[in-house]
Amino acid sequence: MPVLPELLTALRDERVEVVDLTAPLSESTPILQLPPPFANTVNFRLEEISRYDERGPRWYWNDIHTGEHVGTHVDAPNHWLSGKDGASVDQIPLRTLVAPAVVLDATDKVAGNPDFLLEVEHVQAWEAEHGPLPEGGWLLYRTGWDSRSNTQDEFLNVDDGASHTPGVSPDCARWLAEQTPIAGFGVETVGTDAGRAAELDPIFPCHDRILGAGKCGLTQLRNLALLPPTGAVLVVSPLPIVGGSGSPARVYALVERVV
Repeated sequence: MPVLPELLTALRDERVEVVDLTAPLSESTPILQLPPPFANTVNFRLEEISRYDERGPRWYWNDIHTGEHVGTHVDAPNHWLSGKDGASVDQIPLRTLVAPAVVLDATDKVAGNPDFLLEVEHVQAWEAEHGPLPEGGWLLYRTGWDSRSNTQDEFLNVDDGASHTPGVSPDCARWLAEQTPIAGFGVETVGTDAGRAAELDPIFPCHDRILGAGKCGLTQLRNLALLPPTGAVLVVSPLPIVGGSGSPARVYALVERVV
């Protein structure tokens, strides 16, 4: 039996739901803020070209101004020094961009500790309950941080000059990169690393290890609470920017529902 007609029927009958995991892009979308002397990306901005006026009487369009790593976005392997010889965003295999996804929920741990770091034993405990991580798929790390994504201050959670957001320990980042079959790692926070990742060894271990292993990152996801621990299919649609280190992306999941 052909597969695609059955998928379309399942979508129409709502046996398969499409869940949007993308943060809307606007001038208020939170962005990463690096301390001096490091350079920062620009905020997203629309610049109107015409809107049914003398500049163009029947059409409305804009120029967009944005960085590669603004809003919900993909980190390609070449984004980090450890992966500098790896794939750029236009070279990420399509089999990575449409792939199985699992969700590890750490919201209870993060609720009492915004600096919480995921450890190997946390992932192994998840595997003991739900089965192995998906080969060629994505591990999505749910922390509840998307509830803070409406304002820059809440999202970055800066106190005493340091950002306090959850992330991954160096040992876990290394293990995910080297010992698991996943192709990518996704988070709800502004970046795949913890807010205080510059204090870890190596610094920014998720970027260093996961991108260095030729795997991808995915950030600022929303609505992971609507996904099951296993069984979803993730669809990631970055712009194929030639030579780019990443791209804003529309990200959604296909989830089978019992009706």
